[in-house]
Amino acid sequence: MSSDHTDSDESVGPFPIPPREFEDRVDRDIEIRVYDGSDDEYEALVEMYRGFDSKDRAQGIPPGREERIRKWLDNILGSDCLNLIAWDGLAVAGHATLVPDEDSYELAIFVLQVYQQAGIGTQLIEALLGHGIDSDITQVWLTVERWNNAAVALYKKVGFEVSDSESFELQMSINLDNAEIS
Repeated sequence: MSSDHTDSDESVGPFPIPPREFEDRVDRDIEIRVYDGSDDEYEALVEMYRGFDSKDRAQGIPPGREERIRKWLDNILGSDCLNLIAWDGLAVAGHATLVPDEDSYELAIFVLQVYQQAGIGTQLIEALLGHGIDSDITQVWLTVERWNNAAVALYKKVGFEVSDSESFELQMSINLDNAEIS
C-alpha cells in the first residue's frame, strides 16, 4: 500500500508511548510494553498463538501450527518492525506489530479470545501508534474483513479511515504526521 493513504489534516491522538499499565474492563492489571527480543518473551508469544482460536484467524494469520507460528514470528519480530505485548502477569494477552511496507507500515493486532472486549485492543493499538510516532512513522495501514464490525469500529475510534473498500476486505489507514503523543 503506497498510493492510497489517507491524507487528512485532522489531528489524531494523543497516543501514549509504552510502557503503559491499566486495569481492563474485568479488573485485570495489564501492562503493555515493547517486545524485548528475549527468548522468554518469544516463547510466551508462541504460547499465546498456539492457544489462538482458529475461528479468530483472518487472512491466514496467525498461523495455526507451531512451526509456522515460529517462522511468522521470526519475520514480524525483526529489527525493522515495532512490536508491543500486552501482559497479564506472566501471560500474553495480546500482541500488536507495525511491519514496514514501502513508505508506510502495516498494522496487525491479535488479542487472545479470553481477553477480548475488555479494552485491551484499544490500549494496545493506541500504545503501538504512540510508539510508531516516537519512531518517526507517519503512515500506517491495515486490512480488515468488512464484516468484522467490532474491529472496524475500534480502528475508526482510534482515527483510522477507510482508504479502499473495493474488495471483501476494507483497507484502512491513518496519517500520523499531525498526531499527538502523551
